[in-house]
Amino acid sequence: MTNPFPVTEADLHAYVDGPLAASRAAEIDAYLASRPDEAERVRVYREHNQGLQAFLEPQLEEAVPARLREAALSPGARRGWRAAWAAPRGSLQRVAASCALVFVGVASGWLGRAALEPPAVVARGPSVFQGASLGAASLPRQAAIAHVVYSPDVRHPVEIGADQEDQLVTWLSKRLGANIRPPKLGTLGYELIGGRLLPGTSGPVAQFMYHDVTGQRLTLYVSTENAANKDTAFRFAQEGPVNVFYWIDGKFGYALSAGIDKGELARVAAAVFEQLESR
Repeated sequence: MTNPFPVTEADLHAYVDGPLAASRAAEIDAYLASRPDEAERVRVYREHNQGLQAFLEPQLEEAVPARLREAALSPGARRGWRAAWAAPRGSLQRVAASCALVFVGVASGWLGRAALEPPAVVARGPSVFQGASLGAASLPRQAAIAHVVYSPDVRHPVEIGADQEDQLVTWLSKRLGANIRPPKLGTLGYELIGGRLLPGTSGPVAQFMYHDVTGQRLTLYVSTENAANKDTAFRFAQEGPVNVFYWIDGKFGYALSAGIDKGELARVAAAVFEQLESR
């Protein structure tokens, strides 16, 4: 009999995050069992969740900045608390209002701190732009998250290996709608492992992965979501344990990520940039 409640994208995300009823989760289990492509997508969603958790957990242990504590105790905040507690005792409205004040006050300041601290700008060519656009600012974080999700994977770090590089290039170029080819880094001690396709903000992005003889891995994140971005500065950002050099070139956004010394990563990034510019 046809399921009267078709599986939606929201169902799949709820399935990954865990709040579904057991009966609905069982229905989605059966749905995924006959759809390997959807099952693979769900697996990627889970990997992203795990990577985000590993990436953000250290920040949860940090002390709340003094400016946020002061904001929570400001006259305006206290008036908000009084309004929240004026709801009938024990009511859901009172609890919800209180939680909302805590969440909005802390999250907006704590998570927004990165936007208040512009990344370092490194000279690239004849000009350097001092202000990064929102798209450029999000690029290193997306690349770093993708790096921490996939680079530790021993068995399946990439979807297509370097032994099938032509197939990898054709596949990623078709999906991104542009010629995407991994730089050659052998002279710097890094060999291509392979690559994979990832979901971006508004479309697909590519990730190429490399390693050296010690097993150290670095990843090149390539996005084509930057058509409106005119900021072409060569920049450095530190995202948790990951160092990232990134830049914009036309509609392309590139981010090279690794847990290695900034100077070593800069040397590799310069070589990557030079190869890409010569094409």
